Amino acid sequence: MCGRYVADASIDDLAAEFDAIAAGTVADLMPSYNVAPTDRVPVVLERTDEPPERTRQLHAARWGLIPSWAEDPGGAATMINARIETVADKPAFRGPVARRRCVLPARGYYEWQRTGRAGRPYFIHPKRGLLAMAGVFEWWRDPSVPPGAPERWVLSASVLTTEPVPGLAHIHDRMPVLLSTEDIPDWLDRRNEDTASLLGLARTAAARVGATLETRPVGPEVGNVRNNHAGLLAEAVPLQPTLEG
Repeated sequence: MCGRYVADASIDDLAAEFDAIAAGTVADLMPSYNVAPTDRVPVVLERTDEPPERTRQLHAARWGLIPSWAEDPGGAATMINARIETVADKPAFRGPVARRRCVLPARGYYEWQRTGRAGRPYFIHPKRGLLAMAGVFEWWRDPSVPPGAPERWVLSASVLTTEPVPGLAHIHDRMPVLLSTEDIPDWLDRRNEDTASLLGLARTAAARVGATLETRPVGPEVGNVRNNHAGLLAEAVPLQPTLEG
């Protein structure tokens, strides 16, 4: 967790919801009902140009953090998540969690409950509105792109995860760190580098928001990244027992 999620809100709606300015190539993003690792996704972050001025912006980022010191982006698919228990200690995440925090908006996320050899997918979502998944971001300079080209700098992000609330523990042993509207300003504030306090805030928020989530089983089609349509969110019809005799 979290390996798939839904980001179907329009850029205009996201800008209004998170009081952010659309920036960069975010306007090119299309709604996705099956976001997968390395996909481009919307993220909310703050830029500080002239202190104390802060601007909240909506950007497109690659899902899967690329450390600034990486030689290539090959390992990004394995860095879509960062455990909140160790994020401040890992070299790739230590700097981002102190100074480059973001929010990844989502309609909800998918998780697979292990049942024998197969897994049963669930869609986990709020009763209404969007989820604000706490994340970290990084800028990576692509050495293969000429200096001055806009695509030389690649923005990437990871979702923080934590232990699940009791109501979700039967599905999976991890869940995303979720923030409420009131928590977002503190999480995004780049002037605050008190990592321990911020992670404490995030843990408390995740427990509070996670307790309000709803779940429903969905069909196995979501397991294939080529499937990407609103029908993936439909509740799966339970199998009926076969009567003999």
